[in-house]
Formats: sequence, C-alpha cells, structure tokens
Amino acid sequence: MNKPQNKFGNWIKTSISARMLMVGLLILILLIPLSYIKSLITERSNRQEEVVNEINKKWGSEVLIYGPILKVPYKTYTEKLITNGDTQKVTKETLEHINYAYFFPNDLNITSQINPKIKKRGIYKTSVYKSDLLLNGEFKKPDFSSIEATDKDILWNKSTVIIKTSNLKGINNQVEILLNKNNYSFVPKYEAQKNGNYKNKSFHKLETSYLKIEEFTNNKNTPFSISLTVSGSKQLTIIPIGKETNLNVKSNWKTANFIGSFLPLNSDKISENGFDAKWKVLHINRPFSQEYFQLLPNLTQYAFGVNFMIPVDEYQKSERSAKYGFLVIALTFLIFFLIQSISNIPIHPFQYLMIGLALTMFYTLLISISEHSNFFNAYLIASISVIALITLYSKSILKTFKFPLFIAISLTALYTFIYVIIQLENYALLVGSIGLFTILSIVMYASRKIDWN
Repeated sequence: MNKPQNKFGNWIKTSISARMLMVGLLILILLIPLSYIKSLITERSNRQEEVVNEINKKWGSEVLIYGPILKVPYKTYTEKLITNGDTQKVTKETLEHINYAYFFPNDLNITSQINPKIKKRGIYKTSVYKSDLLLNGEFKKPDFSSIEATDKDILWNKSTVIIKTSNLKGINNQVEILLNKNNYSFVPKYEAQKNGNYKNKSFHKLETSYLKIEEFTNNKNTPFSISLTVSGSKQLTIIPIGKETNLNVKSNWKTANFIGSFLPLNSDKISENGFDAKWKVLHINRPFSQEYFQLLPNLTQYAFGVNFMIPVDEYQKSERSAKYGFLVIALTFLIFFLIQSISNIPIHPFQYLMIGLALTMFYTLLISISEHSNFFNAYLIASISVIALITLYSKSILKTFKFPLFIAISLTALYTFIYVIIQLENYALLVGSIGLFTILSIVMYASRKIDWN
C-alpha cells in the first residue's frame, strides 16, 4: 500500500509536468473564493445604492420641471345616425365633445441658485439641495387655426395653467403664477400616469383655477412669473418648451456634471468657486411643436440640466481590479513555479494554497478599506499588506533572501501595473496589451534554461 503512495509522491516532487498540473488545479480552486469576492462587491454596491435612494426619497427626489403650459378646452362635434325602431326613419344627432389644447410659452427663462450639501448615513453619503427657481416669460395668444375651431367653440373662461414635476414632495412654498397682473395659485391634481414618466418616476401635476377671460381678449403676449422653492437630490433638469428657452444655474458645487440633450453655451461656466452655467435652446433646436391638441406628449428625452450626485466609483474600481484576480494568482504561481524549477527548492501544494488565499485577501481588504477612505489609500494599504505577507512567507519557504526580494519586486510591479490599468479609460486596452506582452517576454526569457525533461 505504501509503494504506490511513495511513487506518486516522488512523481509529484520530481516531475515538472506534475507540478504544472498541481499549480493549474490550485488556480482553478482559487477561482471559487474570487467569485464570492465579486459577489460581495456587487452586494456592497447595491447596499450603497439602496441607502442613497432611501435618503433621497425622504429628502426629495430629482427635480424635473415641465411647464408652465397653457391648457385651453374647446368643443368638437360629431354626427351620429339614429334609426327609429318603429318607423325605420334615420335621423342625425350632433354630439358635443370637450377636448383640450396645450400651448407652450413663447419665451421661457429659468434662473436657479443651488448650493448642495452632503447627507450621510453610516458609511454612505449623497448630495441633496434646496433650490430657488424663478420662471418667467410670456405666452402668445393661443392659435386654433390649425384645427379650424371657431372662437365660440373655445372655452376661454375654463382655461388653466399647468406645471408637471417629478418631485411634488420637495416643493417648499405655495406656488403661484403672476399672469399679467393677476395671481393664480396652483393646486395638485390627480392624473392617471399614462403619458408621462421620468426614469420610471411618475409626473405630478399642478394646476391653477380658471383664468380670467380678459387674459385672452387682446392680441398682446401675456407675461408670467413663478417662484418655486424645492428640495431635491441627484439632479435638476427642465424640458425646453419655450420657443426660446434660457436656463441659468449657479452653484458652489465644484464637481459639476451637465447632462441631457443640451449643454451650456458659456465657456467660463466652471470656476474655483463652483459653476455658473447658461443654456439657450431655440424652437428650431428641438423636434417638437409649440402646441398640442387632445394629448400632451412625454418630452422627457429632451430634458437637460445639472447632476449633483457624488461620484462613487470605489466599488466599480474594486470590481475592475477583481477581474484581474485570475491574472494575479496565475502570474504569482508562475513566479514560484519558475523559482522552484530553477533552484529545485521544494514547495508544497499547501504552501501554494496559502499564497493564493493571501492574494484573494487583497480584494476583501480593498473593499472594506475603500468604504472608509479613498480608493488610492485602500489599494496602497491592501497591496503593501499582501506583498509583505507573501514576501515574509516565501522567506521561510525558500530559505534565502534573493528569491523573496525578487517576489516582492514582481508583486509590486504587478499591482502597480493593474492600478494603472484601472485608472486609465481610453488607453486601458493598449497599456494592458503592452504590459502582458512584456510579462510574456520576461517569462519566456526566464524559462529558457529550465530542463523540461
């Protein structure tokens, strides 16, 4: 019973092929903890997103302004044929229907002062803000000529102004519109959510009482002004419904991220003290009309504005670094394999396993430390800890100074190489390809003197 064991043990110790199979098998086994580490990164990232969404929900979600819009009811008529069951006489009956026309402003100017602040819960944080918005501009007298509606069919005395927003909860003041010299208060109105949602969040509608008919008796444009104070998070965006839309947002936020279909026009928008961004969107710049009959369209795809979210990319970088886990383990084992083959110093499979587990511990250290510090510090601490641990362990295995020193230098170069790739975006593939080619060249050069027989 002992002889086959001794022969097998001697074959493992003396055969390079056996050692290669053993190292390959250990690498495959270590992919199991690596997969759990990737799952852990995803779990922590999802937890961070849940906490941020919960904070934002309580404070006030992102703000999208769609309005003000002039809503005017009008009558349309259809004819219905009615057959008398007794006499079989056919008569015509005219049916009256009430439809609604929606008119966008001729000019829409929005100014906003926003100074966000950071809200924390545990180790997670997000940005929230309060914004003072001033909307002013003017409406042209509604034109029904395109549908050939007569003036007697237009119910001017039942006209209203509506505003749609994604964040009704965050409004902090009684919203009113000054139309000509008359004030009208907005009240929330329930509306079945069938034609408007913003990133899976329903629009809410604010609507005024009926407007005075004298607002439409002259042919002059009707000026308006609305003051709005709103608490929000993540971002502030508007839909450019004015024939000419101007947006000016000022803030002390230094990491501005301008989003949407249109970008600011002024080149001096970002300074050391924050940003002062100005947009100008003309009717000809966007593919929708100034008036709609019967249905108000969903135009959220044309929204633009500012994103105030704190860029949290620690989990993304940790996930990217974990993708190189197989490469790190394989190259480290290759270094030990070459040292073992060149120097004939025996290395037990259990020692390979301990080295591999130390390499996987790098990623758990990286995730946990990056949650309390920045990614660079976390990467530096985790890499130094793992390199020091493996170097000291290899010193006890190899019984010499030169090989552990070579291992320390190799691991330092490898972790530095991976960090550089993670930081790069446009040149990651190029640098990675050159780096792998260089590593392959070094391995081919180092293995040229090994007797594979």
